[in-house]
Amino acid sequence: MNKGRLEAFSDGVFAIIITIMVLELHVPEGSTFGDLKPLIPKFISYALSFTYVAIYWNNHHHMFQLVKHVNGKVLWRNMFLLFCLSLVPFVTAWMGENHFSASPTALYGIVLAMAGIAYYFLIHSLIKLHGEDSLLATSIGDDFKGKISVVIYVVGILISFYNSWISFGLYCCVAVMWFIPDKRIEKRLMAKGEE
Repeated sequence: MNKGRLEAFSDGVFAIIITIMVLELHVPEGSTFGDLKPLIPKFISYALSFTYVAIYWNNHHHMFQLVKHVNGKVLWRNMFLLFCLSLVPFVTAWMGENHFSASPTALYGIVLAMAGIAYYFLIHSLIKLHGEDSLLATSIGDDFKGKISVVIYVVGILISFYNSWISFGLYCCVAVMWFIPDKRIEKRLMAKGEE
């Protein structure tokens, strides 16, 4: 199957997720900068979630630059990833609204862990489809960054019931780790002479 429809559909879902998240930032009643103060936790939550969605979109885009075609398993695993990411606006709003309290912060981590696992499944179904010697497989390698991210999310989930700010800090660390798309993929694309 051609990969074009999967990419187009995914791009649309990413755009909708970001739109839904920003709509949760309601305009304050007053007209002074002081009236914005109650929105600070919501904005911090939104900024982290926007960063995560942007990271997933960037890495999804880079990954599909190395992919020639897809099959039914890839379509469903991509849908699972999109499902997990579609939960981000809900947990973002809940965490920001409740000032990073334990349960919302734990659920935020659970959604991030689910998305990380879904992305792992998607990558490995693409590698299985294209072969262990494919450009994607050699670019991803052992996927240490993907595996350690899920471990950090699980630690963050567990710690959230003791100190949710440490959990939030761990989630931020994973975002920083993934902020720049995988250089191995970019190097492979450059070697192939692609954009």
